[in-house]
Amino acid sequence: MAVWVEVDLCSGCKRCVKACSYGAIEMKEGKAHVLDRCTSCGACLQICKEKALQSDMKPRAIPDFSDRKGVWVFAEQRDGRLNRVALELLGKAQELGATLNQCVSALLLGDRVADLAGSLREYGAETVYLAEHETLKDYRTNAYTKVIEELVRAHKPNILLMGATHVGRDLAPRVSRRVGVGLTADCTELTIDPEEGILLQTRPAFGGNVMATIANRYSRPQMATVRPGVMEAARKAGAKGEVIKHRVSLAEEEIGTIVLEIVREEKKSVNLSEAKVIVAGGRGVGDSRGFEILQDLASLLSGEVAGTRVAVEEGWIPADRQIGQTGQSVRPELYIACGISGAIQHRAGIMNSRYIVAVNKDPRAPIFQVADWGIVGDLHDVVPEMIEGLKNK
Repeated sequence: MAVWVEVDLCSGCKRCVKACSYGAIEMKEGKAHVLDRCTSCGACLQICKEKALQSDMKPRAIPDFSDRKGVWVFAEQRDGRLNRVALELLGKAQELGATLNQCVSALLLGDRVADLAGSLREYGAETVYLAEHETLKDYRTNAYTKVIEELVRAHKPNILLMGATHVGRDLAPRVSRRVGVGLTADCTELTIDPEEGILLQTRPAFGGNVMATIANRYSRPQMATVRPGVMEAARKAGAKGEVIKHRVSLAEEEIGTIVLEIVREEKKSVNLSEAKVIVAGGRGVGDSRGFEILQDLASLLSGEVAGTRVAVEEGWIPADRQIGQTGQSVRPELYIACGISGAIQHRAGIMNSRYIVAVNKDPRAPIFQVADWGIVGDLHDVVPEMIEGLKNK
């Protein structure tokens, strides 16, 4: 395959030079010339109005995926308790399944976890693929990967979703590699293209400065991970479904790792993705003492304190309190942003909040573009007044 220039047609406009990301086109005597470093990506072919750039490349054929049916969700559980993100993904899977007219299924792996199938059906799973085995009691990469690979090859789903948790971020790339498909990580939105019927996976890119939409046309299943708190769980009225048991054949020698001990860190605060009220601070808070004031406000509202990346890097709050593209995504009833400018990286993590209240000295701060209510003022004056007002009430 090659790209060449029909010199007689070339007008010397240099549009192709600007379009080439690899610097593989240069101008000689007013005409474009293709260099050896050309990768045949085709970007120049689309930009040339004179059709002077030609190629013998053939469009890649899209395989027939008519036998690929179903929207699957990996139902992560630990110690017999479902991770909330599994129910959130089932809520989105119901939407995707309705658009495609395909069934929603859940993958449930573990040891003695069959009782969880009822909860999965309640939240939209029409089929629960149940894999129970003593080797699946604790999460281990090779064991879970092998079982899910077997299920995917046997039942051929169209879409497979996982939560972007510690487990999901380890498991999803292993599964995608085993079954030979691509993976889009940390998605903030999933929709179905109305024309092609494929999954459109949107996620922040280039440091959160743009939102990229990624499509997978050439392999199945279409795989994506989604952060906890991004999607919304939805119960399905009159939910019914079947449980299909998958026979597991695993030996310890195949797994390669042994869990000697599980040490859990005791957390004093709730998961931010489950908080109903969040009071967050940014650079404008000034220091860790400023966050003590925010904590007083949060306590009066029975809420949690969080912050931006700057607040974490300055050591004002712990890293597990960070909200945004590189932190957590949240869905509280009330989000109070204090001294936060509202960079796109932070806004990406709060857009699903029901109500947003912003307090900032700068009336042009981007946070006001997404706020339901805005207070222009110094948070060190405004927040104490809010606290006083709540105490008097």
